[in-house]
Amino acid sequence: MSEVDYDRVTASLSPLGLIPRGGFHPLDGDDLAAATVVLIGNAGADLWRCFTGPDGSRHALDNWCCKLLTPLANDLCAGIVFPFDGPPYQPFITWAGRAEGLTPSPIGPLIHPEYGLWHAYRGALLFQHKMVLPPPLDIYPCDDCAEKPCLNTCPVSAFSANGYDVPACAGHMKQPDGADCLDTGCRARRACPVGRNYLYEPAQAAFHMAAFLRNY
Repeated sequence: MSEVDYDRVTASLSPLGLIPRGGFHPLDGDDLAAATVVLIGNAGADLWRCFTGPDGSRHALDNWCCKLLTPLANDLCAGIVFPFDGPPYQPFITWAGRAEGLTPSPIGPLIHPEYGLWHAYRGALLFQHKMVLPPPLDIYPCDDCAEKPCLNTCPVSAFSANGYDVPACAGHMKQPDGADCLDTGCRARRACPVGRNYLYEPAQAAFHMAAFLRNY
């Protein structure tokens, strides 16, 4: 059997509404028993349209990803790790920087030059062979955004130079005037002009916001 390449990973993930999110070749200090790591993620609403919905647990989406991606990894002759495996947890944010060259937006989450803030990482495939990978993007779209509406749109000013005021954010969404953020997603995140074609659908945004409040 020929070695799995990046195109095959892409084709295998597509029916699940998932995409490969770049990868990297581990160094000695990474303590990873792999020659190649390929990140798995989603952008926009494709994953939501494939997701079978809440299963009654607090971690329905994590459970769904684990259920489908574990046999997929076996089919690709790869190991797999998830962001929710732990503790200890794998450094997915650091891996994202190495794989795609992404860095944090002014409000915290990593920003992608195409997807904006509407993306996430769901797992990582560990391969024993050295795979040819796409180069990191290394584009920071916030440099060209003079107004930075993400910083001045939050109704409770939860984002500032001092960081993210989680209590203020969560408290706002528990009040009647926080319904807009709770039902359609973070207003500051929606203000970002990058990746408008990948905005989460209202039900998808509401699902994630409800999960945020449950875990706070």
